[in-house]
Amino acid sequence: MRFHQVRELVHWAASYHQRLAEHYTQCASGNVNERVRIALEYLASHERTLQANLEGYFTDGSNHRAVLDTWFDDPADFPHLPILDQLPDCMDCSNVQDVLDTALSTHKTLQHLYQHRADRASIEEEREFFTALAAGHDGEVRRLARDIQRLEDY
Repeated sequence: MRFHQVRELVHWAASYHQRLAEHYTQCASGNVNERVRIALEYLASHERTLQANLEGYFTDGSNHRAVLDTWFDDPADFPHLPILDQLPDCMDCSNVQDVLDTALSTHKTLQHLYQHRADRASIEEEREFFTALAAGHDGEVRRLARDIQRLEDY
């Protein structure tokens, strides 16, 4: 579909965070070493938090209602979908660094998606909304790297 509302993309992103959380939880219950299990459990919790944050935009008291109802035209559909859908399938759980690399790739790709939408925004509110989401993901990437690196250092 060529035309979408911002809310559709936000719903999709929240659903993607949910799928990642489920995948990380499933991997953590598999045959992995203790540090990898802890990293996967941390990532699952982190993804559930990001999902909840995005779903918070849909509450009745949200001041983002107008931007969520904004339509956009993107003939390429949501960019990067094939990349995002493949990341969990190719995840290597042999060590913490491989898990971190996959998580960072996922977040950077989502960050690029948000920045893409900010660059193509038709109104200032939409641009500000997606710029804020992209900046938030930039912070998440740094936080994930720092927190998981601490685990690797112990």
